[in-house]
Amino acid sequence: MTKLELAGRLVGTGEPPYIIAEIGSNHNGDMSLCRELIDSAKACGADAVKFQSWSVGSLISTAEYGRNTSYSDKKKHFGSLQEMVEKFQLTPDQHREIAAYCRTKDVTFLSSCFSAAEIALLDQLEVAAFKLASMDINNLDFLRCVASSKRPVIVSTGMSSMGEVEQAIETLRQAGSGPIALLHCISIYPPAMEDIHLRNIETLRAAFDVPVGFSDHSTGSSIALAAIALGACIIEKHFTLDKNTPGWDHEISADPAELSAIVREGSNVFAALGSTVRTISPAELEKRKKFRRRAVLVHEINAGQTIQRDDVKFLRPGTGIGPDETRYLVGRTVRWNLPPEHELEWSDLM
Repeated sequence: MTKLELAGRLVGTGEPPYIIAEIGSNHNGDMSLCRELIDSAKACGADAVKFQSWSVGSLISTAEYGRNTSYSDKKKHFGSLQEMVEKFQLTPDQHREIAAYCRTKDVTFLSSCFSAAEIALLDQLEVAAFKLASMDINNLDFLRCVASSKRPVIVSTGMSSMGEVEQAIETLRQAGSGPIALLHCISIYPPAMEDIHLRNIETLRAAFDVPVGFSDHSTGSSIALAAIALGACIIEKHFTLDKNTPGWDHEISADPAELSAIVREGSNVFAALGSTVRTISPAELEKRKKFRRRAVLVHEINAGQTIQRDDVKFLRPGTGIGPDETRYLVGRTVRWNLPPEHELEWSDLM
């Protein structure tokens, strides 16, 4: 399995989880808010912040704009679909500003691309990897264009069959792509718990032998942590400063407390996973001395008597003759008189 290298950080099986704060459109077209989000994601411990590089013309058809001119949910939608896309799109200059700001904050800049022009822009900005949204997994010419950059590619797999995932990987590889990672993803905001199927993380890893992570659209932090426990090496999580902020994704995003928990507890989960090899730590070996049992006399035994099973009981601490050594103890002759409750030693026996 080939690992990805993102701004000097190895990403893949056996590496600590790589946490991507998905800012997406949660900047709401406000560059001041955008910088606050980057600052907060960095403070929470995220490895990268990710945006979405689309424009009015690269994402949605004119006819679709015409079909979506008003919404009843005014918290998520302040106007028509076109008005919101125009407000939330990032210009090339804003991309440059964001990438530069991320460099000053020592946090990796990533973005999803949606057209050849956006691929070229992100390539000029030396993006650490290209992120492909679930919607483009069957957009084969677009995949070939992404692959031509030779950069690492992270592919979300929402809404796709195993055959479509295989086709996407083959297309990228045949076009000369850099290393590929997959993100298990459910493209519902938020999904029902029974529809998340985190065990697909192992399915994808076994089927395609690539690093596999999880693009999390659930609320809270528990499902992301469960994904890490199941081996996800990347967690992509929508991020906001305040879930009550108007806009598309704030409500299902992690706030700073939740993102901090994913980073902190995700690190603990990864460390706790350890190895499949059964080992006993030095600390546990030392603990044996207090928590296991040793042979203790039930009553007085005189010199020359032989030890019978009923003569001994086994109590803490475990610093002497253990219960699993009973067969070597019974029938042995005692060297000298021993009182009740005496902790037997091999030196007490002939």
